[in-house]
Amino acid sequence: QVQLVESGGGLVQSGGALRLSCAASGTIFSVGGMGWYRQAPGKYREMVATMTSGGTTNYADSVKGRFTISRDNAKNTVDLQMNSLKPEDTAVYYCNVEIQRYASSRRRDFWGQGTQVTVSS
Repeated sequence: QVQLVESGGGLVQSGGALRLSCAASGTIFSVGGMGWYRQAPGKYREMVATMTSGGTTNYADSVKGRFTISRDNAKNTVDLQMNSLKPEDTAVYYCNVEIQRYASSRRRDFWGQGTQVTVSS
């Protein structure tokens, strides 16, 4: 079994900062890409930031220059540092991790339970 546990969401004023963390645990043979997605009320889930196992990053245009994704391969964790937060960043944030559970299995996506980020104006 694999679990993704997220932490770090909350309420912050516009211009403030938050740091989200996600830790993967359980039966894990290898980890591929890791990333963060978000879903605001009435909207589709969208990619926020991703990082490959080799360290290549990709950011949504709306967060470039404000958010930074990082990962610790030894601990199977991925963080999202969010600075200069705006009310439009308000959403439920989900971590996503590609995990290969056994040497004989294929990687597949796992999702965290989601953490609420609310930015007040």
